[in-house]
Amino acid sequence: MGIAVIAGQVLSPGAVLIENGKVAEVGPSAQDRAPPQTRVLDLGGATLLPRLIDGHTHLFLDVVAPAEAERTRTGRKYEPGMLLAIVESPAKRVLTAAKLAREDLESGFTTVRNVGNSGIDGDTELRDAINGGRVEGPRLLASGRKLIARGSYVRNLNPALADAILQQEYLIVGGPDEARAAVQRNAFQGVDQIKVALNRDISAASVAAVVEQAHLQKMKVTAHAHDRESIQQAIDAGVDSIEHGDEATDQQLKEMRDKGIFLDLTPWVWEKIYPMSPARNDQGRQAEAALVQKVLKSGVKFSAGSDMYLYFPGKTRGEASATMFTALSSSGMPPLDIIRAVIANGAEMLGWQDRIGAIEPGKFADIIAVAGDPLKDISELERVRFVMKEGRIVKNELRSHSSSE
Repeated sequence: MGIAVIAGQVLSPGAVLIENGKVAEVGPSAQDRAPPQTRVLDLGGATLLPRLIDGHTHLFLDVVAPAEAERTRTGRKYEPGMLLAIVESPAKRVLTAAKLAREDLESGFTTVRNVGNSGIDGDTELRDAINGGRVEGPRLLASGRKLIARGSYVRNLNPALADAILQQEYLIVGGPDEARAAVQRNAFQGVDQIKVALNRDISAASVAAVVEQAHLQKMKVTAHAHDRESIQQAIDAGVDSIEHGDEATDQQLKEMRDKGIFLDLTPWVWEKIYPMSPARNDQGRQAEAALVQKVLKSGVKFSAGSDMYLYFPGKTRGEASATMFTALSSSGMPPLDIIRAVIANGAEMLGWQDRIGAIEPGKFADIIAVAGDPLKDISELERVRFVMKEGRIVKNELRSHSSSE
């Protein structure tokens, strides 16, 4: 079998020696040096890769989007479904999220970053349950409640109920003091990073306060930013990564490159789930392709995330999340860059490059396998056949046999 130790570097034939959930040795000689009675798993001609990272997901949302006619009539893409999710009981949401997390794991995503919309404590509790072995799922980085300006999400609520509803899902930022307090509240809940949504509605001073407070407490900050003004605000504040970045200019990408700010791309997959009008689909595809080309030329560090929060008929959550690979390919990104984005680059964005990101000695034995060569056909990553997390087999659909030396 071939082993992609680091995306683009392939050893064939190859072997991986695993001890205590971590990679001990890699290469043709690894099997020869295995201790007696070591279990040997032969996956034939499969291609092994480090696990996949979904840098942007929403495990606590499984929204059914309204039909095109309803979106056109109301001008709302997903707010009704979002509101229904928020008012569900926390217990129901966490049980749904646990199911979706397991489905992500089975599709090869052994590490995911949940970036908001999980209720008050949903993702931190699910993370701890997974880490404690009580629930099976991917390694999860939790963001807690998303920091927003009032009016960014779920607008036009009954004033008598609005605050109670919003507080179940978000922390409202109205000024620098509130910004610092919001970071501290999430820190108290034990989050891994801070997510702030910028929609030209939070002051520069407030964004700077978020970053300052989070970095003081040793947490990274990622900013939701689609438009140029919000992207610039995030850059100026010194966030660690920017989500989406749809309208990023060449100059902004250069600034991000120079400051070491990651861009987490979230490719256009909406039309695969709930088709819009041909004009809107074309607009989305063209905008995504233009952004991808600018990113590739800029040299900015980039990762990728599915931004999956929608119910995808006929697919598990993991299968739905994996559609981002062909979406990026359709936007002109070469397979090698896609693989790097969701493996090595993703690990660096999380600050976990010492633990994950390659099949190397000392790193977690998180390994996936596909039947073909994803460098020739990126859609192979939509058909992950073997998944191992920390040395334990989660899924194996390959023809294989195991034995003891």
